[in-house]
Amino acid sequence: MTETAEFDMEAFVPLMRTGLDPLPQLGQWRTTEPVRKLNFPFGISAWLVSGYDEAKTVLAHPTGYSNDFANLTAVTGGGASEHQDPGGLGMADPPKHTRLRKLITPEFTMRRLRRLVPDIERIVAERLDALAAADRPADFIQQFAMPVPSLVICALLDVPYPDRESFQRLSGSRFELFGGAGTGLDAISESLAYMGELVDTQRTTPGDGLLGMIIREHGDEITDRELAGLADGVLIGGHETTASMLALGAIALLRNPELAAVMRSGDPAAVSDAVDELLRYLTVVQMAFPRFARQDVEVGGQQIKAGDMVLCSLSAANRDPVLGAGVESIDPHRPPASHLAFGYGIHRCVGAELARMELRIAYPALLQRFPDLALAVPFEELEFRPYSIVYGLESLPMTF
Repeated sequence: MTETAEFDMEAFVPLMRTGLDPLPQLGQWRTTEPVRKLNFPFGISAWLVSGYDEAKTVLAHPTGYSNDFANLTAVTGGGASEHQDPGGLGMADPPKHTRLRKLITPEFTMRRLRRLVPDIERIVAERLDALAAADRPADFIQQFAMPVPSLVICALLDVPYPDRESFQRLSGSRFELFGGAGTGLDAISESLAYMGELVDTQRTTPGDGLLGMIIREHGDEITDRELAGLADGVLIGGHETTASMLALGAIALLRNPELAAVMRSGDPAAVSDAVDELLRYLTVVQMAFPRFARQDVEVGGQQIKAGDMVLCSLSAANRDPVLGAGVESIDPHRPPASHLAFGYGIHRCVGAELARMELRIAYPALLQRFPDLALAVPFEELEFRPYSIVYGLESLPMTF
């Protein structure tokens, strides 16, 4: 589908922004109707949850809502097939979700992730060198924001360095709603095929990365298809999202000298708090995975029927005044809030700490290396990605 005019554009308000900010209409809905019935395409009965408390209520209630991929197959009339089921954690329900999460969570504890710190610091330094050597203006996304998480994932999964290009291509098309019929679903199939080959290799000779560790410790407890799904989830959950955070965060730093000063200081505690404030403010993953009500339920005073789709707007929830004063702007000294940038409940992003680690290393290094970093075009001329679940840009010209 390429003509968005065929749809009622109300359904796409949660995916649209003005610069770095969600549309004002989304904030108005949060105030007047934190749970709102949407005029959704395809005849789907859908609700938008934009209030912080209401979103947490939905996200924290796995027995009341299903994430299972089969729900999408049903509502799209077969437009999504079981072969395009991404597997992994995001679109799975307990007990399958519980079993898989138990296998992968130990690999994302801070104790195990610390082994990646030297790799992340090396990757950031090498990409800053590449940025310095690039022609001016340089595309910050191609030179830095995309390669950094791609190479970190290569280190995490123990995959060949040349495959970083495939990683970028496979993840980039997953979140575009209007890239052609089946674009995102086709990308899922292609990514799973690649991950399946990677799993075959690791089964034979387990490496030191995440897949090798899971195979050595739980080899008989997980199928190749499940392991490929987990690897695909790591790619999708950790690449496009972190790349968008690096790019949008760089813009925010340039527009907020006080925030930039905190990041440039390199003080670990201050940088950590500033990173969390940026995560809350930007909320690059604009909506959580769709939920489907298992039974009739009331949320925010609205009666949701069994089978209805429920969409939680993370970007709206993270700007809810219940989180404190001035949440529509960045306050680098704001005490860390319990934001929803990584989701909430059993489906909270398992790689949240890895993402935080990358940002805490990358932002200070960037500003210390290039104190005169600047946009090469006026902010108003930047081309942000429309209608994308993961908000971002295709390019970001920079000078320094």
